[in-house]
Amino acid sequence: MEREWLLLMLIMLLGGVVLHSVAWLPCARPDGQSGRALERRAWFRLWSPVVPVLVIAAWLGGWAMTQFDPVRDRLGVLTLYGLWLPFAFIFARAVGRAAWALLRPAPDSGVSTIGLFQPQTLFSPFLARQLDDKLIRAALAHEHAHARHRDPLRIWLAQLITDLQWPWPSAQRRFTNWLVALELARDEEARENGADGTDLAAAIMASIRFVHQLPVKERVFRSGTLFAHAGLFGDGRVLRERVTRLLAPLSQGEQAAAAPVLSFQFAALLLVPVLVLAALVGAWCGAPVLRALLALTT
Repeated sequence: MEREWLLLMLIMLLGGVVLHSVAWLPCARPDGQSGRALERRAWFRLWSPVVPVLVIAAWLGGWAMTQFDPVRDRLGVLTLYGLWLPFAFIFARAVGRAAWALLRPAPDSGVSTIGLFQPQTLFSPFLARQLDDKLIRAALAHEHAHARHRDPLRIWLAQLITDLQWPWPSAQRRFTNWLVALELARDEEARENGADGTDLAAAIMASIRFVHQLPVKERVFRSGTLFAHAGLFGDGRVLRERVTRLLAPLSQGEQAAAAPVLSFQFAALLLVPVLVLAALVGAWCGAPVLRALLALTT
């Protein structure tokens, strides 16, 4: 069998087994006063099931570098049809949904930020006519915070990672928890940049009323819907919590949480030596281990 094709199949098979072994673990919503602290914790939890899969992929990559092409070892019928195909279907489903999220036209949500690499804010003129200048500035401050952090790209990647863990409800719960924390974090950042909490709360309520005036087929809701953009009001189930936070004074604890203790980029950098070590181990002893595993399926 061709080395690259066998490598892809093994990553899907072993990585899928590991990913779905972790994905079912229960997930509680993170607690904390600061919206940005909540968002960081939820973002780490969202990506934590992927780490062992990356280690497995690096280990298999190290093994593949020591193999001649084609590889003599073969996958048995049980592995190919009984185990590999379900993970291949989940992978194809996730990729298809990710492509559809990019290709489908963005629904009208009044105010939203679109664009994966060069985010831009869309503001419906029909909604703008219903708001005064203070509310418009507050809404734009929220959306500009989404744009600065490239949240449309992050939402799209988070959806892809969640779909790879389908159908476990815990994976969807991690995604939902992060979306909730994301809106709280951007509210908090907008207020630090000069937006008044009362004005932002009023803009959110006006945006929700605007969306509910649209025809049903044009309305935008988070639950069960594919998105590649960030909206002003996000998940309506946390509306009360958002408004309560916006009407309360911005505390010193929230402002102090602006600087993360451990950024996602730094955590990813720390993962690099682990992946290198896994690749070296795979190159050193991956062949006998895989040969034993493949022998069990023939």
